[in-house]
Amino acid sequence: MNSRKAIFAGSWYPDSAKECEKEINCFLKEIKVKDTLKGNSIGGIVPHAGWYFSGSIACNVIRRLKDEKHTDVIILFGMHLHQGSDCYIIKEGSWETPFGEIPIEKELAEELAGKFTFNIESSDYFMQDNTIELQLPFIKYFFKDVRIVPIGVPPDKSSLEIGKAAAEIATKLGLRAKVVGSTDLTHYGTNYGFLPKGTGAESIDWVRNENDRRIIEIMLKMDPEAVITEAMAHQNACCAGAAATAIAASKQLGAKHAESIAYATSYDKNPGDSFVGYTGIVFRD
Repeated sequence: MNSRKAIFAGSWYPDSAKECEKEINCFLKEIKVKDTLKGNSIGGIVPHAGWYFSGSIACNVIRRLKDEKHTDVIILFGMHLHQGSDCYIIKEGSWETPFGEIPIEKELAEELAGKFTFNIESSDYFMQDNTIELQLPFIKYFFKDVRIVPIGVPPDKSSLEIGKAAAEIATKLGLRAKVVGSTDLTHYGTNYGFLPKGTGAESIDWVRNENDRRIIEIMLKMDPEAVITEAMAHQNACCAGAAATAIAASKQLGAKHAESIAYATSYDKNPGDSFVGYTGIVFRD
């Protein structure tokens, strides 16, 4: 089986199962999640910085997707794409993690690729991108024998149709599916060329309590089109297409409610004039 290599292992997250498990156990203790919503967890929004910065949020969201029933496939949306970019998908093979390989759900991926236009990635041909790979060790750890469909979608309304179709195809194939959308929030500071509030305390307060808060509230309202519109207007989601499409897919699978798991910024771990926001959200029926 052709396997895509874990190119960020050993830098953005540990490259051994032992060290990954050690960090996961710490992450699970780091965030105390209240069971405020009843029902089944169907999908979620996760951040994708190095595990040091945002791993605890991503880990706890993905952990919340696991329930007593078997999950056949997790549909992952990610990639740093712009409006008008091509869409990407892996149709076969597997993806390497420190816990072992995760196979691609071939039948779902192939049917989806037959319905929409994608750049087809493989173990030898792919865009180097961290948004999906950083979630895979968490998925393999909590969902031992699950399959995945990794998809890159730009911040276009047409991407929402891909999310809906992926959910519809999974249902038609009799697959119990969960959904993950990968995005970070505001990238602020000189490193990113975005300083509408200058530097210092005012800037971090604005990002936390205004710019990031606006798009988080829209995500919690589960309005995928508004997520894209907001992100394009205020630069508060780097992968708005992935987040919006995950919402569309989750709603297609029956999600009706959203729960905020956590919020943080890289400033919390490494204070400076340049920093990034992170959120964790779970969607339930």
